[in-house]
Amino acid sequence: MLPFLRSPPFPHVAPSVAAVSTAIDDGRAGAFVPDGVLDAIVEARVGGAFWGERTAPVRLLVRMGIGVDPAALSGVQPDQIGLLPGAGPTPTVGRILSADCDPWAMIDGVQALHATEQDEWALVAGLLDVPVIGPDGKRIDPGRLRDAARTRIALARYRNPFTGDPTDAAAAILHLADWRRHLDGNRDIAAASGMAFWKRDAVRRFLWDGRRSPPFLSAARGLRRAQREKGALAVWPSRVPKTMAQDAADRAVPLVRVEDGFIRSRGLGAALHPPGSVVVDRTGIYYNALAENDLETLLATHDFPLPLVERAARLRRRICSAGVTKYGQDSGRMLALPEGRRTVLAIGQVDDDLSVRLGGAGVEGNLDFLARVRGAEPDAWIVYRPHPDVQAGHRKGHVSDAAILTHADAIDGGAPLMELVQAVDEVHVLSSLTGFEALMRGRSVTVHGMPFYAGWGLTRDLARPCARRGRQLTLDQLVAAALILYPRYLDVLTQLPCGPEIMVERMANGTTPAMTSLIRLRQLQGKLRRFMTLSAEYLHG
Repeated sequence: MLPFLRSPPFPHVAPSVAAVSTAIDDGRAGAFVPDGVLDAIVEARVGGAFWGERTAPVRLLVRMGIGVDPAALSGVQPDQIGLLPGAGPTPTVGRILSADCDPWAMIDGVQALHATEQDEWALVAGLLDVPVIGPDGKRIDPGRLRDAARTRIALARYRNPFTGDPTDAAAAILHLADWRRHLDGNRDIAAASGMAFWKRDAVRRFLWDGRRSPPFLSAARGLRRAQREKGALAVWPSRVPKTMAQDAADRAVPLVRVEDGFIRSRGLGAALHPPGSVVVDRTGIYYNALAENDLETLLATHDFPLPLVERAARLRRRICSAGVTKYGQDSGRMLALPEGRRTVLAIGQVDDDLSVRLGGAGVEGNLDFLARVRGAEPDAWIVYRPHPDVQAGHRKGHVSDAAILTHADAIDGGAPLMELVQAVDEVHVLSSLTGFEALMRGRSVTVHGMPFYAGWGLTRDLARPCARRGRQLTLDQLVAAALILYPRYLDVLTQLPCGPEIMVERMANGTTPAMTSLIRLRQLQGKLRRFMTLSAEYLHG
């Protein structure tokens, strides 16, 4: 018998690696399962094939082979009766369902399930307090169903799929809950467009919905497929036509925007390091301050229960103690800062990045940003930190040293960024994620644009306030939304979806994907572009 709490059949991952449980062979139940575990299962909606197909809802569910009193069918149309595959025939007419349907989605809201007490679907129905009618035509006592669920849960050994260490049912539920949230976020995605070829293996895993990953198609073909299947189209916003939002609206196709997460890998995306984290946003995208997005909605409306906030606090402390940042640790030497003078770190960005265009609040590039920093800090000693993609020669935004030094006192070429952040008195950003990372480390942050972390009472905001924001949040509520609820993560070792804690530990321990020839070629290309930029700057004075 399969364990009730079990892992989805992740493609390209061995079942023995993905397993959160194995059945106890001798049939003797393990430790008693308390009510708290059952409550956690209901809250997470895990157990059984929770990743399975979702079909049109029904009013009545019947396991084939279970006789049903005709009186129970009174007033129920045949297409509102769902027939679950079973060992025998049934005299009931109805719609035959797939064997791997999501039981939580199908049972929630039905008037009754006709099945035996030991049926896995009966366990789910009992936990949801949906009547289960046995073969004798009588309702099975809900208390007996809960006890049957306890027994089934106890008839398994549990393991951490990321370490292989033994664990318990409560810990397995947390893993399954993360997977449920991940897979549910991918439901109905019919196609994906604009995904760079070197990201596709990772994106394929990120967008798997429990049954399939969407095909990678051109923008036009993706729209047609999504329209035909009445589904959504996943896009990488910077790699699809600028008219995509309007084109999708004209076809009534929902767009799902995919972008790098806030803890992405130990290498630059511009250097072709695949992302270890992405965000999948169904209403907008976090860096576009001009419109709503899923992260902003979370920050504005989520209840943030205490266990989630405590988890966020632990995660934040681990990130800070391990020195984990979005792009990994820098290896350069620390910059000497003057004593007895206010010091400010100004963080440069990629000039044509969408986060600058849509969240920059009218600031025109790095030089304009620097001038504004000097205007806000006329007496401070300002050090300017260029964006690493610009430094590596991959992206636009280079400013000559002479121009920088008209506003700044020094240029940092690669000091350990978080050490530098913690050494200065103030961090100034336009919309850079460094501002968020500085907040996590207890630093004072001034924001010239409107990044996702501005407007919640945690930063000094110089841009015009956003009417959708203004709720006062704690730092760990911000961390909970931005690093736990909003993104998805992929474990570099197992290739399983994981929580941020696993991602942070892998980065802290130096676990990295293999260096590919494509990454090496991209590094050489960046060095060549940077050499040409600096040479042109030298020749033109």
